[in-house]
Amino acid sequence: MKTYTHRRVALAGLAAAAFALAVPPAARAEENLSVRLDFSPWGVHAGMHLAMERGWFEEAGLTVDVQDGRGSGNTLQLVNAGQVDVGQIQLGLLGAAREEGAKVTSFAGFQRKTDLCILVDKDSEVSAIADLEGKTLVVFAASPWAAYINDFLAAGGLAEGDAEVLFVDPAALWGTYTAGRADGLMSTIGSAIPVAEASRPSKCLMLDLADLYFPSYGLIATEETIATRADALKTLVEVEQRAWAEIRENPQAGVEAVTNQRPDAKLDPDVLRQQIELTVAYFDTEATAGKPIGWQAEEDWNMALEGMEKIGLIAPGWTASDYYTNDLVE
Repeated sequence: MKTYTHRRVALAGLAAAAFALAVPPAARAEENLSVRLDFSPWGVHAGMHLAMERGWFEEAGLTVDVQDGRGSGNTLQLVNAGQVDVGQIQLGLLGAAREEGAKVTSFAGFQRKTDLCILVDKDSEVSAIADLEGKTLVVFAASPWAAYINDFLAAGGLAEGDAEVLFVDPAALWGTYTAGRADGLMSTIGSAIPVAEASRPSKCLMLDLADLYFPSYGLIATEETIATRADALKTLVEVEQRAWAEIRENPQAGVEAVTNQRPDAKLDPDVLRQQIELTVAYFDTEATAGKPIGWQAEEDWNMALEGMEKIGLIAPGWTASDYYTNDLVE
């Protein structure tokens, strides 16, 4: 009787295991992930919101809590502190963060091309860094731009003071520029150019004019989370790839998803569409062309780190593998 009982238990266990394998992922217990975005809703969030809108996370076995943020730096801090699982931020911030002891890593880089820029009037004669001499530039202190300003200007032969830099509260940034109290505004091309079009049509001088590179938007998690929840994060990446692949072909799908998911934000659909199109336009570098969405290139990170060392943002000795992994990207 004892042997029979053990055999029944063993067979029941095998049957349960076989049933679990036969059940599609979406029918199993869903895994929870909290994802904190960089800021209030804008075009770079379209992939996350489209996935929510279509129910693709649930279909893949994930329950995802998508939260608006208060800046990439704040989101990075929350991820590092374990208060959220995943952050969608400007990946270039990982340089200084890891230098200061943060244990966060990028596991997918969607917008891989440098997008930091200085907005100037569209009809301005400013077309090179040297042309900023005598100009007033506005930025906020926590901007990724802050660490690069002097070296960027120096690449155009300008010394400190040749251009006046105004540090303002983030809330005053746009008002200062659109009111004409500054000649240039330091921001990102995807977020800023579409917004400026209505009040002060602008063009951009890009950070990489100075051979300085800054990896843009992607997903981060702590090293512990990547080690212990790799399957869930890999699934998150796969869903995001699906969403961005559709948005590449149909930006309007992203516009509708963001406005539906964040109706209280009262977003301008035209601005949102332009932001989405610019986001997609900055997805690929030469080193990532033809690679899966989210895949990151060692070459790109090496160029970024070289600039970070040059400006004193990080000490020598870091390697690209300290900042990213492609293990969760297929």
